[in-house]
Amino acid sequence: MDFDGPYTMTIGGRSVPGSATFDVVNPATEAVIAQAPEASREDLDAAVKAARDAFPGWAATPIAERRRVIDALGDAILANLDAFKRLLTLEQGKPHADAQGEVGGAGMWLKGAATLDLPVTVNEDTAERYSETRHVPIGVVGAIAPWNFPMILAMFKVGPALLAGNTMVLKPSPFTPLTTLKFGELAATILPAGVLNVVTGGDRLGPWLTEHPGIDKVSFTGSTATGRRVMQSASATLKRVTLELGGNDPAIVMPDADVAAIAEKLFWAAFTNNGQICIATKRMYVHEAVYEPLKAALVAYAKTVKVGDGSEQGTQIGPINNRLQYERVLSLIADAKDKGYTFLIGGDASDTPGYFIPVTIIDNPPEDSRIVQEEQFGPVLPLIRFDDVEDVIARANASEYGLGASVWGADEDAAYAVAERIASGTVWVNEVQHLTPFAAFGGMKQSGLGVEGGLEGLAEYTNTQTITRRR
Repeated sequence: MDFDGPYTMTIGGRSVPGSATFDVVNPATEAVIAQAPEASREDLDAAVKAARDAFPGWAATPIAERRRVIDALGDAILANLDAFKRLLTLEQGKPHADAQGEVGGAGMWLKGAATLDLPVTVNEDTAERYSETRHVPIGVVGAIAPWNFPMILAMFKVGPALLAGNTMVLKPSPFTPLTTLKFGELAATILPAGVLNVVTGGDRLGPWLTEHPGIDKVSFTGSTATGRRVMQSASATLKRVTLELGGNDPAIVMPDADVAAIAEKLFWAAFTNNGQICIATKRMYVHEAVYEPLKAALVAYAKTVKVGDGSEQGTQIGPINNRLQYERVLSLIADAKDKGYTFLIGGDASDTPGYFIPVTIIDNPPEDSRIVQEEQFGPVLPLIRFDDVEDVIARANASEYGLGASVWGADEDAAYAVAERIASGTVWVNEVQHLTPFAAFGGMKQSGLGVEGGLEGLAEYTNTQTITRRR
C-alpha cells in the first residue's frame, strides 16, 4: 500500500476521491503536505447507506468470526507500523517514538478488544418461565476521532463497535486525516464491504454526520463545547451517544513523596504529546513539604528536553498540532503574564516556522486564574502549593471537569484513600495515563457521558434486550 498518496475515502469498500479537497499542514513547518478529500453530503449519504446495507450481514456473522477479523485488522496495523508512524508524525507533529507508540497501541488495542465478550444474564430459569437479558448491536455508528491521538482513539471506537456487530462511518479530524484514510484502505482489504467507511472533511461534515437519520449512535472524542453540540444534534432522533470530552486533571503530590523518584514521571504526566492529552496533568498540587525541591527538579529536567520537529532524531516534544490551538495556548500564557504570575521556565513562543511553544511552568498562580481553571491542552503547567489534604481534595474536585486525576505518595494506602475521594472517572496512584482495552474509561461531570474500554465500553455499542419464554 502506498502511504504517500493519493488519499481517498473508503465507502462501501471502494476508494472515493471526493469532488473537492482541503489542505493538510505539517505543524512543525506549516507547509502543506497533502490534499485530503472533502466529503459532500452525497458522499456521506453513500457511506451511511453502505453501512446500513452491510449491517444485517455483519450483525449475523458469528462473534468468533468478527473476533478473527478485528484481530487481523490489528495485525495489519502492526505490519505497517513504520509507514503509519512516519505519516502520523508528518500530520500530527509528535516525535517518531511517540508516533510509533500510538500506532503500536492502536494495533494492540484492536487485538485486545477482540478478546472481550458480552455477558448473557439469566434472570429466571424455573418450571414456569425462562428469562434472559442479552446485548444486541445498535446499527450504524458514527464515530468522530480527534487530532491529538488520531489512530488509537479511533481504535477505541472501531474495535468494540465492530465486535458488538455494528457497522461504522468514521470521521477523523480535518487536522489529521491522512493516517485514518490509509487505515480505511487497509481495512477494506480485510473487512466486508461497508462494515467500516471512512469520510473526511471540514467543519460542516461533523454536524451532517451527527444529525444524519441513518446514524443510530454517535461516539465522539473531543472538546466539551463540541460534545454539547453533538448531544444536541443527536437528540433529534434519540441517537445513542458516547462522549469522551475535556479534562482539567489534577495531580496531588503528598508530603511524603520521593521527589527524586517521581519528578521525571510528573514532568511527562503533564508534557507527553506536548500536553495535548485529555488526561494530561493540567494542574499540579504539591504539598509545601516537597514544593521547593519538586519545583527545582521539574525545571532542571525541563531544561534537558528537546523540543522540535518530530521527524528529527532526539526530539522529545513536537509542536502544537494546529494554529487554532497554538493561539489558544498563547492566550493563556499572555493572560498569566498580564496578571504578573511567576514563570519558572518558558513563556515565549518560538519565532521559527511551526507551532512551537517551549515547556512552560508557572509558580503557584491563584486558584481562580485561567491557567488553573481552564484546560490548556498544551505545554503549560501551573504548580500550586497546598498544606492541608482536606483542602486540596476540595480544590481538586472544584472543577466542572472530572476525567482523570492522580495521587503521588510513599504511603500507598494514604494516597489511595485520597484517590477514592476524587471526583474523576479514572484516578491513578503513583502512575498516570495507564489505559487498557480491559478497563472502563470515561468522565464525570462535563468530561463526558458513557465510557470506552472494558465490558462497560463494549456494552455502550449495544442495546439491551430481555427475552422471556413462558413454559
